[in-house]
Parts: sequence; structure tokens; C-alpha cells
Amino acid sequence: MSIERIAVVAFDQISPFHLSVPCMVFGDRIGNGPPAFDLSVCALERGRLRTSAGFTIETRRGLSGLRDASIVIVPSWRDVDERPPEVLLKALRAANARGARIVGLCLGTYVLAEAGLLDDRPATTHWAWSAHFATRYPRVRLQTDVLYVDDGDLVTSAGTAAGIDCCLHVLRQRHGADVAARVARAMVVAPHRQGGQSQYIEQPLPDSPQDDRMAGVLAWSMQHLDKPQSLDALAERALMSRRTFTRRFRQVTGTTVGQWLVNQRLAQAQRLLETTDQPLEAVAAATGFGTAISLRQHFAAGLRTSPSAYRRAFRGD
Repeated sequence: MSIERIAVVAFDQISPFHLSVPCMVFGDRIGNGPPAFDLSVCALERGRLRTSAGFTIETRRGLSGLRDASIVIVPSWRDVDERPPEVLLKALRAANARGARIVGLCLGTYVLAEAGLLDDRPATTHWAWSAHFATRYPRVRLQTDVLYVDDGDLVTSAGTAAGIDCCLHVLRQRHGADVAARVARAMVVAPHRQGGQSQYIEQPLPDSPQDDRMAGVLAWSMQHLDKPQSLDALAERALMSRRTFTRRFRQVTGTTVGQWLVNQRLAQAQRLLETTDQPLEAVAAATGFGTAISLRQHFAAGLRTSPSAYRRAFRGD
């Protein structure tokens, strides 16, 4: 397994949480093997950096660390009304021009937009700043209600926890579903949420008997993706009316029952394509898509590729 260089940009008044997200996802060993990434935190300013939480941090590298990184992550930005220094914008443009993948988490999308990298490209940012962002950067094709947007060499995410989803998505692309799932389990977060899922989830954690039943239904559903699962049957399993179940499901997951099932089945199909030699018909049956034709249609709609192309690309065949 080759080691990939990742540079995370730090700056004065950075949020410790946002800085820690890529460090947690990419900064640890994968399984019991050697490190898969050489991660460096690269400071915009010299000396100690103050955080928004009141303590300071020090880094050993400056923006020169972006020059040899294949992935550059801007984890946030300190003030949406402050134009980032030209030295940072220039470094991001240079990294993108030589083929590095640039990731903007939360308000980090502002930095990518200010650098001109997002002109005429799709992107997202924290929902609370969507109107402000759209007014300031009218050329960006802003998607206001998604967790993250993967546009190849440029990846952007919504706020806070969506940054975790985005980083796990990038990790999954590089090293597969099993690796991403292990990292997610270590962080005690969901292993995979599709980027198109709603970023505003009203009730992410159970706090009532109804929510406990919902959590049980979600767990059961993920263990039986190969079986037909109707809305009415899931509502009955949760001991709720169809209307109540539908409302609570969206509050907990941020999406509809049908789209959530498709997302989970796609994720499971990706795992099987990565880790087994099962034919497409077997993968389709095991994930509830039924036929290889249906599997191909959902891959094309949700992932913009085919199952066979995905398997070849992931394995490097």
C-alpha cells in the first residue's frame, strides 16, 4: 500500500473540531498495517496559532507542505467576510493545477471559491451561510441541501459532522469500504452517508422510546438489504403509523425511506464489488436490487459509473 501525502491547512483562530476531522480520518493507521497517509498540518501564519477555543497550537510546516501533497484539505475558515491571504489562494491554485485534489470542509468552501476554483462548478457549504455564499459567489453552482459534493478534483462539504462524512467518502474512494467502515467504527460514526443526503437532520440521536424503536428498525433493515422492504412493513416493525414513521424517519436520517434504502444498498454493493469476485447478478441479489440491470441503473444514477467500471477502477485492473 503506497503512502499518499495529505496537507491540512491551519490558520490563526481555527476551530479545533474542524481541524481534528481530517486528522482523525486520515491521520491513523489502517487496520494493523503501515500508515496509508503521510498527513501534515500546514500553517498559514508563522508561530503559534490561536484556536477559536482559546488554546494555541504549533505546526512544523508552512504552506510549502502543499507542494507535494496529492490531497489538500481546507477544514474551515475563520470569517466569511475576510478574504483569505493571496499566498494561500495562490498555493491552492498551484496545487489544483498540478493535479492535487482540493477539499473544502464547511466554510473552507469559501476559500476554494475565493481562489476561483469553484467557478462554474457544483459545491456546497454550511446551510446557515448558503444565502450569503450564493450572493458572494454567483458563478458557483451551489447545492444547498446536501452533505457533500464530489466533483472529481474538487470536493466540498456542509458543516461540522458533514466534514466527517466527506473525509470518509474520500478515504473510501482511496482504500475501500471496509477501511472506511473500520475508521468510522473507531470514531463511532455512521460508516457511509451518501453526499446527496440532506445536511439538516433535526433529531440525529435517539431520545425517546420511539427513537429507540427507529434505531432498531434501521439496524434490522441494514442486515436484511437483500429482502424486499416496504414503507408499511418498516412502519409496522417500528410500531408506528405510516405517517409517524415517515416523519420520524426523515428527522433521524435526513432523507426518505426509499432513498435511504437505495443509499445503503449502493454502499453494500460497493463493498461486495471491492472485496469479492461475485458476478453482478449475485451482487444485485445480495443487495436487494434484484437484477444486474437494476444494479447498473442505480449505479449510473447514484454514482455516475457502472458496477463493472467501479470494480475495475477500484482494483486497478
